[in-house]
Amino acid sequence: MAKRVAAEVLIDLRRRLDRLAPRDPERGRLMAATAALYGVSRATLYRQLRENRRPRPTHRADHGRPRAMPTETLERYCELVAALKIRTENRKKRRLSTTRAIELLERHGIETPDGLVRAPVGRLKRATVDRYLALWGLDHDRLTRPPPAVRFEARHGNALWQFDLSPSDLKQVEAPSWVEPGRGAPTLMLYSVVDDRSGLCYQEYRCVYGEDVEAALRFLFAAMAPKAAEPGLGLEGIPEALYLDNGPIGKSRVFRSVMDQLGVEVIAHMPAGSDGRRPTARAKGKVERAFRSVKGASRSDAPRDPLPLPQAGLRGGGEPVAAALSRAVQRAAASRRRAVTPGGLARQPAGGRPAGDVQLGALLRFRA
Repeated sequence: MAKRVAAEVLIDLRRRLDRLAPRDPERGRLMAATAALYGVSRATLYRQLRENRRPRPTHRADHGRPRAMPTETLERYCELVAALKIRTENRKKRRLSTTRAIELLERHGIETPDGLVRAPVGRLKRATVDRYLALWGLDHDRLTRPPPAVRFEARHGNALWQFDLSPSDLKQVEAPSWVEPGRGAPTLMLYSVVDDRSGLCYQEYRCVYGEDVEAALRFLFAAMAPKAAEPGLGLEGIPEALYLDNGPIGKSRVFRSVMDQLGVEVIAHMPAGSDGRRPTARAKGKVERAFRSVKGASRSDAPRDPLPLPQAGLRGGGEPVAAALSRAVQRAAASRRRAVTPGGLARQPAGGRPAGDVQLGALLRFRA
C-alpha cells in the first residue's frame, strides 16, 4: 500500500499549484520536491491530489435500508403501525404509542384484507420504527395533514351557478293571505343564485314552510328566464351545473328529476369534516357573500329595501306548477329566438359552446 501524505500537506500543495500557470516549469519542480520530501512517487502524489478533491459520503453504503429484515416487510409493518395510531386517535388527539402498537402487532396481530398479519417478537424496535415512519412519510403529522386548498372556478360564464337560501332579516310578513291553517307562520326566505365565473347575482324573496322544493324550482326558472327590467343580463338561460348544499332541496328526488330533464348537473358540496382531512364548510363562499351584502344593506339608512316583497299566490291558491314551469320554459326559449317544441328548450350558450335541446316531458308533467 502506498504511503499516505497528510491532508493538510495536500491542501497546501494544491493552493501553491493554483497560483502557477498550467504549463509553468515550476509546477514540475514543486511536485518533485514534495514527492522526494515525503518518500512517494510523483504518480502517487498526483493520485492523492485528485482523490483529495472528491467529496466523501457521510453515511454508510446501506444508509436508508433496514438490516433487521427486508425493506418490503418492514414497510408493511410500519404501515400497520401508522394505521393503528390513526384509527385509535380520539377527539383530544390522544392515540396509541409506537411501543403499544408494536406490542399489539407482535402479540395479537392485525386483521387485514390479506389475512392476519403478526410480526415476529423482538424484531421491531421503537426507535427503528419511528425512524422509518419519518423516512417513508408515514408519521402521524404527515398522514393527517390536510391537502392544500385548491380554488375552483368555472371556465365560462353561465356554466356553473351556486344556489342557496337563507332566512331574511329585511322584512317579515305577519299574515299572508295564503297561509295554510295548522302549519304555523311561514318563513321569509332569501333565495339566491350566483354565477361562479362572473359573480353576477340574482335574488328573490319567497315565503315558504322550510326549504320548499316547489319554491326553489319557481325561483330557478325565474332566474333562467329573461329579465324584463334588464334585457341584456347575462344571468339567464339554463346553466350547465348547479352547486348547492346537502339540504332537503338538494336531496329531493323531484328536484333532481327536474334538473336531470333540463340537463343540469347537480353538484352537492362536501359537508364539514366529511373526509376527516380537510375543512369543507366554506364551499359555498360566493353565494354566502351575496347574502351578507344584502343583509348588510338592510341595516343602512337606505330609503327602501333592495328587493321587493313576494307577491301573494307564490304558494297555494295560485296557478298550477306545471303551467308556471311551462311559461317559464317558453320565456327562456323565446330569449334564444328558437322555436320551442312541446319537448324541447334551447340551452343558453356558455363561452361559445353551441346550444342544444333539452327534453322536458317529465318536467311539464310535474304537479305539486
